[in-house]
Amino acid sequence: MSGPSTYTPSNGFTRWLDSRLPLLRFMNDTMVTFPTPRNLNVWYTFGGILTFCLAVQIVTGVVLAMHFTPTAAGAFDSVENIMRDVNYGWLIRYVHANGASMFFLAVYIHMFRGLYYGSYKAPREVLWILGVIIYLLMMATAFFGYVLPWGQMSFWGATVITNLFSSLDQVVPHMGTAIAHWLWGGFAVGDPTLNRFFSLHYLLPFVIAAVVGLHIWALHVPGNNNPLGIDVKGPQDTLPFHPYYTVKDAFYMVLFAMLFAVLVFYAPNFVGNPDNYTPANPLATPAHIVPEWYLLPYYAMLRAVPQKLLGVLVLFGAIATLVFIPWLDTSKVRSLRYRPMLKPFFWVLFFDCILLGYLGSQEPQATTNVFGLELSDLLLARIGAIYYYAFFWICLPVIGLIEKPKPLPQSIAQAVLGSHAAAAAE
Repeated sequence: MSGPSTYTPSNGFTRWLDSRLPLLRFMNDTMVTFPTPRNLNVWYTFGGILTFCLAVQIVTGVVLAMHFTPTAAGAFDSVENIMRDVNYGWLIRYVHANGASMFFLAVYIHMFRGLYYGSYKAPREVLWILGVIIYLLMMATAFFGYVLPWGQMSFWGATVITNLFSSLDQVVPHMGTAIAHWLWGGFAVGDPTLNRFFSLHYLLPFVIAAVVGLHIWALHVPGNNNPLGIDVKGPQDTLPFHPYYTVKDAFYMVLFAMLFAVLVFYAPNFVGNPDNYTPANPLATPAHIVPEWYLLPYYAMLRAVPQKLLGVLVLFGAIATLVFIPWLDTSKVRSLRYRPMLKPFFWVLFFDCILLGYLGSQEPQATTNVFGLELSDLLLARIGAIYYYAFFWICLPVIGLIEKPKPLPQSIAQAVLGSHAAAAAE
């Protein structure tokens, strides 16, 4: 779909540069003339929004790193100094902290859109896998960053998550404990741990940016998927990316930035944990240790399994499952618009993930009233985890073989313009 380059240098300098470093040609073919399906909707704007989020996180993170002290004795006070004494430090920190939440909100919308419209199916398998790698890097970066303020939840969150590796002792004696000690740089979470996490938190966003470059490259080889899930048949099905989609993306990016601004200026601590405003104390364990909201579904799955090693396997298996989705889905139809049997299962998965997030935020012994029945949150989490796995490993392969899809349109132009207008456009 990407096709041959249409760039023509306009003067001597651009001809000289193009023959040595075709940067302008690359930008033109990627951002200006790139043929894009003419029926992309609002959900396809989140790719550009995610690029905006990554840029905001890198810029604010670099500024914060200039004032941060990565030591157990100085980390908490340096964050307070940023908030109180650094010019606009409060703004930079709130943008960075809330930017992580907005980043994950956008990436979850992006992922569910990809699942709904079948953007993981051939020939876009590598594109999807690179997206999963970006997601993993984001989770690691967010975890490392959550530790840096060195409040109570930061310290104990780091202790709980890194202790998960000790479960590997059940496979190879002492191996898991050795990995945990290596991560800590000692026998407990302390100065070396904080230094290592700070270094990795600073490094990984640039790694993410590099993988994003590969992600965009992998997108431009087969071209965009579209809500219909059908291939482009010809020029009548596409529009140049600029100005049609640059303007559209910019409009929704401004709306997203406005929502971001409301969170930063009116509710900057809405997604934060009050315990993290207390300095880390290894001798006082918080009553309820929870990760940030965007990791809560996995935390609920972890707690749903009483055996530690199995819980860790369930947690990491839930993430690893995403890699295999292109091959688990056996249907030849991409978009759920034309898959009436699978669509309700998808929406159950969507609400199942929200339920798991809620259950992960509750105390382990809590109960929830469901249609007049008091059910244990632990039981609900187990049901939610089972359905998560069942959707990908049972529903996708089985339903793809037995369902009868709705008839697909002949082309994107026909679906958008109608049969007579599409014929005229051809």
